Amino acid sequence: MTDALTQLREMQSADLPVHGGRTLAYVYDSGLPDIDRIGREAVAAYAGSNGLDPTAFPSLLRMETEVVGMAADLLDAPETVVGTVTSGGTESVLLAVQAARDAHPEIERPRMVLPSTAHAAFHKAAHYFGVEPVLVPVGPDFRADPTAMAAAMDERTVLVVASAPSYAHGVVDPVTAIAAAAAERGIRCHIDACIGGWVLPYATRLGRDVPAWTFAVEGVTSISVDLHKYAYAPKGTSVLLHRTPELRRPQFFASAAWPGYTMLNSTMQSTKSGGPLAGAWAVLRSLGDEGYERLARDVFEAVDRIRTGVGEMPELAVVSTPDSTLLALTTDGSCDPFTVCDEMAARGWYVQPQMSFAGSPATIHLSVSAATLPHVPEFLAALAEAVEAAVAAGPVTVDPAVAAFIGDLDPFSLSEEDFDGLLVAAGLVGAESGLALPQRMAEVNAMLDLASAAMREALLVAFLDRLTRPTRRSR
Repeated sequence: MTDALTQLREMQSADLPVHGGRTLAYVYDSGLPDIDRIGREAVAAYAGSNGLDPTAFPSLLRMETEVVGMAADLLDAPETVVGTVTSGGTESVLLAVQAARDAHPEIERPRMVLPSTAHAAFHKAAHYFGVEPVLVPVGPDFRADPTAMAAAMDERTVLVVASAPSYAHGVVDPVTAIAAAAAERGIRCHIDACIGGWVLPYATRLGRDVPAWTFAVEGVTSISVDLHKYAYAPKGTSVLLHRTPELRRPQFFASAAWPGYTMLNSTMQSTKSGGPLAGAWAVLRSLGDEGYERLARDVFEAVDRIRTGVGEMPELAVVSTPDSTLLALTTDGSCDPFTVCDEMAARGWYVQPQMSFAGSPATIHLSVSAATLPHVPEFLAALAEAVEAAVAAGPVTVDPAVAAFIGDLDPFSLSEEDFDGLLVAAGLVGAESGLALPQRMAEVNAMLDLASAAMREALLVAFLDRLTRPTRRSR
């Protein structure tokens, strides 16, 4: 009988590396093996514990209140603050939107005001909870426009959102002005600090110029901060903080409308493993304030070195001066970002392609970790080689027939036959009519970049559906 753990290790060998600082999206690596070990051992120790009932597992209750307390201290929270540990940034965002909606049952068609750079999780919340997103264009520096945000607020607005920082460009919105405008109208203001929440406070301590965004800003009513990002905890933990218990109360769900136990939940989940919470608690306690300040110093040094190195490459430019640990790079037209991403992958580095949006060109996204610092020279050398190769290859082109095929598709009635036709036209069908995506993704990304936002969504949904069909054992 095949050893399942051996098989797991074999399968995992094809995944992106989660250690070594060479994966600049999806994972956040402290570069400290002992911290990683502590987190994983804590997860394993609590994998069978259930956070559904805090009275049954009091150690989980203690860990949650202590983790929330650490976040509150870091984010300048008042004594009235309360918080909840969630499964990740998206759940924190969903709950912030749901609580804002349910706090105003008298508003039949609630709205929330978002800068156009707000995370897609807010659009997911809008979809789930029936809260209309009002999108406000950002300024030329990709930061939210507070005047335009204020003008978009009305009597149906239940929530206003700002980012610290925005994912796509790594910049912090002008929270002080946005929160003041929201407070003047009695509207909640949520700060999405899922990426920056555990690193920006240390950036400030290190003397870096970071716009104000924490609870120290009047009018900020809630903040989300992920622990599995720059707190370097195992995957599956975020914290949602509310300034007062009254603001959080609509987030809770209780139901006695059935013959079983009275259900009481603080999050979207009912049953939830205690493992991620235990892993986060163990990592936070082990690193402590000094450890996080040291990691912040490392990651910002890596960011500065990468910015300097990119500045010496005429084909590349940083899109906007970053306030945090995220960078977006654009090209000068001599090559395209998608080919650069492919060339980086060929050299053992994962950098993330970002499609064009609202008149802005496609970019290359970097989420820099502390573990990247020792490897910055290697990264810059690989990037220079990737750019040279991309220039030699020339900008990727899409076959005009494929482009025309995409243009003729209706995103709102895309059928399996339509998707099959696109796979054939793009040469993405294998010998047995299965998906046969190439190792190099530049042409695929260029095709998606041609499509409208609605068409891109429809194609990717069709792709995900096809990709996740079940694998059946032979009978």
